[in-house]
Amino acid sequence: MSSLSDFARRATELLGPRGFTCDPDLLEPWLTDWRGRYHGQALGLASPSTREEVAAFVKLCSEFNVPIVPQGGNSGMSGGATPDESGKSVLLSLRRMDRIRSLNPASRQAVCEAGVILQTLHEAAEEHGLRFPLTLGGKGSATIGGLVSTNAGGTQVLRHGTMRAQVLGIEAVLADGQIFDSLTALKKDNRGFDLKQLLIGSEGTLGIVTAANLRLLPAIGDRVVAWCGVASIGDARKLLLHFEQALPDELEGFEVVPEHCLDAVLAHLPGSRAPLAERYQWHALVELATTPADAAALRDKAEAALAEAMEAGILLDATIAANETQADQFWQLRDSIAPAERAIGPAIQHDISVPVERMPDFIEAAIPEVEARFPGVTGVAFGHLGDGNVHFHVLAPAGAARGEWEESQGKAVSRHVHDLVAEWGGSISAEHGIGQMKRDELGRLGDPVALSLMRSVKHALDPKGLLNPGKLVPLASQAASA
Repeated sequence: MSSLSDFARRATELLGPRGFTCDPDLLEPWLTDWRGRYHGQALGLASPSTREEVAAFVKLCSEFNVPIVPQGGNSGMSGGATPDESGKSVLLSLRRMDRIRSLNPASRQAVCEAGVILQTLHEAAEEHGLRFPLTLGGKGSATIGGLVSTNAGGTQVLRHGTMRAQVLGIEAVLADGQIFDSLTALKKDNRGFDLKQLLIGSEGTLGIVTAANLRLLPAIGDRVVAWCGVASIGDARKLLLHFEQALPDELEGFEVVPEHCLDAVLAHLPGSRAPLAERYQWHALVELATTPADAAALRDKAEAALAEAMEAGILLDATIAANETQADQFWQLRDSIAPAERAIGPAIQHDISVPVERMPDFIEAAIPEVEARFPGVTGVAFGHLGDGNVHFHVLAPAGAARGEWEESQGKAVSRHVHDLVAEWGGSISAEHGIGQMKRDELGRLGDPVALSLMRSVKHALDPKGLLNPGKLVPLASQAASA
């Protein structure tokens, strides 16, 4: 077998000096995940600029048996784009593949290469009076390829679905270097398996997404953003159901924020202020949106719906953003929860889901149980209540050492939270993916039949196991020993 130096020479010849490097200084920024939890080593960084270069490079890796770790914007939450510490794998970045190949206003479709930044797509769609109906806090760095590969969620899933619902077609390079081209969008197509769905959410373990055909929607004519105070998470759920009945076509987002999280944000964010004068146990952030033709009546409808909820006793107080600036300020309070918590001290974050109708009961049962089992910790839950998905964070006891607590008691906390989620029929990963962080837990708690099917698909499409090894798919031995 040829040496790795031969591989590096061949890779440089194939991709050129811009397309392949072994320079440690250039590699270093991409060897640690966004959260800083995982750090690895790599023998090189490949940055091809075309799908043909990707295919040729993957064939080269197969020839030399070099594992490939695909990486988008490196903004993932589960360590899915970070190599291991062996230094035997190569990072594959598609950031140079950043063209919007086409944007068709008539069909409301955009074909984007994997390296297109989400915010860039938003801006391009806006120029044509359209929008891409998925957004998240990292839109300035998240790439289309990464969003497809992790089936990203965000704050608009309630109305528009996850990334899976936005993908009309896909282009990917398979483990042997073949190009799978299924970019053409067809309303009806019964030619066997929908293979693109296998690749969406596979975290680069089955193929490397190089482009996607994405659906676009008409631009928003107007939006109304309201901040509401409620007495309990159960009342927040009732408020959600009220809006789903009163304004089903306009309800764009519904987020819940407990008092603890709001207090943390107000202490952390300079110049911030509480939207409501009084304190409430729970808050709901509601966004309504409509097309230009119906924009004039939206605020009146929102005010009427809020008044009805208050009369019914499920809403204690509410305020509607007076303008776009204030609407963005409301959302900034919601989006600042994670950094505000990090400023407080160590914490273990869980991205979980249970059946939508059971989420209030789960929160009310799980938080006191976790706090009783691990004295001194504080449990908080916030996020996308309408999707049955919340971010369930457990904050360490006062004085806990950052880094040490997460690796000791924090692991026991996570295991217990995941056990509770499984008991309630939920998922240990609602939108952040499995990566390397939750792979073993998936092996411990996952359905044996489903895990066996996953391993079979992985082996069929990647028999050498070179695509993002150690991520997503639990080993058979891990499942057996769980």
